[in-house]
Amino acid sequence: MVMLTLAEAERLCIDAALAAGASAPAAESIARATVAAEADGQASVGLSHFIDYLEAWKAGRIRGDAAPALTRPAPTIILSDADGGTAHLGFDVAFDDLVVAAETFGVAIFSQRNAFTSGALGWYTSRLAEQGLVALAATSGPAFLAGSGTTKPVFCTNPLSFAAPRHGGPPLLVDQSSSATAYVNIRAAAERGETIPEGWALGPDGRPTTDPAQAMRGALLAFGGSRGANIALMVEVLAAGLSGTNWSVDSPPYSEGSESPGSGLFVLAIDPKLFGDGFPERLGAHLGRLEDEFGMHLPGEAKAARRISSVRDGLAVDAAIVARIAAFMPGP
Repeated sequence: MVMLTLAEAERLCIDAALAAGASAPAAESIARATVAAEADGQASVGLSHFIDYLEAWKAGRIRGDAAPALTRPAPTIILSDADGGTAHLGFDVAFDDLVVAAETFGVAIFSQRNAFTSGALGWYTSRLAEQGLVALAATSGPAFLAGSGTTKPVFCTNPLSFAAPRHGGPPLLVDQSSSATAYVNIRAAAERGETIPEGWALGPDGRPTTDPAQAMRGALLAFGGSRGANIALMVEVLAAGLSGTNWSVDSPPYSEGSESPGSGLFVLAIDPKLFGDGFPERLGAHLGRLEDEFGMHLPGEAKAARRISSVRDGLAVDAAIVARIAAFMPGP
């Protein structure tokens, strides 16, 4: 393992992204999001996943010179065409205006098309919650997930994230995929030569499998059966349907070829202050009661605690991952 401060990890990612062909704004934007995911303990969408971005820049799946084009068809709606670039940059460019619009009108929406995959979806909602807003986000991508009654992939893992500010603690943060597990976990199991639990995936023959290699050729399963598949469908409509970007079944793969998957992103921001006073205090008191009196686990607390320790102690990263990232940079 290699110990890195958060600043060192960001610098490593920025330098590697620039060497792979990213613009400076895109490199800085995605490096911040990636290191934040690693700091929160989300290694599957942290530095190991950053290698996917680097390879995508090199192969042309992410356009290095992409510049998101933002339009405002209404005061409360911000549309972004990512131009084949990263999802993070368009959101960063729109962020301040999205916050102001939500604070002015009570609600605002950011909708983006033609982007690479969004990474950790909680990155988008938690930033809005830190500004005192309630946020909901959904994103689409290449098809991995079987729909209700199907044995072939028709949806991406189609995650949904929700965040809300609370007094006396970190924001409430829910960030979960519609699938029983993330695709990157299937891929990691295949790389390690491990089996996967029953109920995660189907093989190419449409039958349940515990072989991750067969799962990658087949389809992931939704959590909760048809209920999870219905949530994936709702996410698809919000992220791909409203934005006008690729449906999952039409998205090129994110890990091979030279075409962008053309992913969509939907973010809803709500200002609770326009509904009445004291929302963060009311939510904080209620969540505290659920935790203290009922022993409920509160989503977001573990990530917040891990982030504090990461800031204090740094990140312990597999040396092989650091070496693979560094390999994109020219030698001395």
